[in-house]
Amino acid sequence: MFQENIHHSSLVMLGLLFAFAVIHSGGAALRTRAESFVGARLWRIIFASASIPMASVLILYFLVHRYDGIRLWNFQGIPGMVPFIWMTTAISFLFLYPATYNLLEIPALAKPQVRLYEQGIIRVSRHPQAIGQILWCVSHGLWIGSSFMLITSAGLIGHHLFSIWHGDRRLKVRFGEEFEKLKTNTSVIPFLAVFDGRQKLQWKEFIRPSQLGILIAVAAFWWSHRFISAGTELFLSSKLTELLA
Repeated sequence: MFQENIHHSSLVMLGLLFAFAVIHSGGAALRTRAESFVGARLWRIIFASASIPMASVLILYFLVHRYDGIRLWNFQGIPGMVPFIWMTTAISFLFLYPATYNLLEIPALAKPQVRLYEQGIIRVSRHPQAIGQILWCVSHGLWIGSSFMLITSAGLIGHHLFSIWHGDRRLKVRFGEEFEKLKTNTSVIPFLAVFDGRQKLQWKEFIRPSQLGILIAVAAFWWSHRFISAGTELFLSSKLTELLA
């Protein structure tokens, strides 16, 4: 039976994840209507202004409380575990930040657009971000091994499973038969459409400058792990800690 004092941070994390899901998925649902009122660039800025601070709070709260609750397992001393975790994390980033995106659209330097892709990582999975998030949860769950991490992973994966359904629904409404054709030719489960002959990997589609950017980002995140303690201390000294206590 859960003890309230041990699992309080897990419940707070679930609340934060729900708030982020409402902002992120809700913003995605409102995109078409909102862009017709304020334009694509301004809506991207509004969306980012709400999503990024919420995501930052989530990340900092996670870093502070990642070992809370019950330690369910400890694989950190197993030989080869560190390179396995980093390899899995690097692969998750290739899914989380697919190179099919126009990077200039992310900060709204170019007009953000909704497109249908059937190339690159989309040949592997139609929902690469969901797969990337699951891989991240698996790798970090194996390393951390706490009940807080397990509950956090359940919340993250639950949100992304909803996003798979929600994303397909929005694209079907927007693109109709064109999306249905894409859905038929692709799969959510990685490599399923490749194995059953619906897709064929084109390796040149994976050789893009943005993929190099992803690898640099992985290296930067690896390097920045040394500052986790400083980040957690900064968060603990902020008023947010009292608010979420």
